[in-house]
Amino acid sequence: MSTPPSRATSASPAVTATAPAPAKPAPAKPAPAKSASAIRATASPSAAVPDTQGSAIDPVLEAQVSGIIRANAPSQVGVALIDMADGIVHEYGVREKFVAASTGKVLAAATYYHLAESGLVSLAAPMGGSTAEVHLRRMIQQSDNQSWGLILGAIGYQGIQDYAASIGITYDRVLNTLTAAETARILALLFGGRLLSGANTAQLLSYMQYTNYESLIPAAVPAGINVFHKYGLLDGNLHDAAILVQDTRAYVLVVYTLGHDAAGMPGGAGIIHQVTQAVAAKLF
Repeated sequence: MSTPPSRATSASPAVTATAPAPAKPAPAKPAPAKSASAIRATASPSAAVPDTQGSAIDPVLEAQVSGIIRANAPSQVGVALIDMADGIVHEYGVREKFVAASTGKVLAAATYYHLAESGLVSLAAPMGGSTAEVHLRRMIQQSDNQSWGLILGAIGYQGIQDYAASIGITYDRVLNTLTAAETARILALLFGGRLLSGANTAQLLSYMQYTNYESLIPAAVPAGINVFHKYGLLDGNLHDAAILVQDTRAYVLVVYTLGHDAAGMPGGAGIIHQVTQAVAAKLF
């Protein structure tokens, strides 16, 4: 994994079922005008996130997203979209589980923060020559696989699976599999303040801004939209999972792709860009 342009930390050898970062990270964007907590406070994120699918947000958008998925066959594409104003999960394309790759790191981070809030672990705990808090940042912002391994070691495979089950997510850490909709629900619950304390929510969201790889969903949204995201890349899987925020509007968009190219690119990146552009044009 190459050194990112901001808040640089060097990456380390991968752990099992993990996703290396792409070789050429995009240049970092300028610092955000607002903090993650300030954006979240104004974006109406309080709606519950039901475990059901409603009607399409908009018939035209539904047709566009479905058309993009069909046009990119035989690649497998799963898309999930949530309007935080109503919390309904909308699914398109493949609804089965994908290898989550590094998008699963958000669940790992949420699990650790939850255990810290329960007094079972500490953000200040020594870990890998640093602290748990530092490794949480590296795991999310730099997609550092060694940090992921250390965090998983602290929470345990059963610990992350139990936490996932407590928020309505069926997760197998050995396989590291999630559906696009499950990942979208995790992000919606996080942004809505339903997983963690306000301070820990703001900290985790801040790590999801201006990461070591901004060339997927962040590159495809117009200026003025704040993006909090986590990408994943492994064995032909290329994913991005994001929260898109502008003024009082907030949406969760997750695009999971699996192609025949072992690197997962550039076809997967093109699909993610097309879906993101269609969603942003219609909803913002």
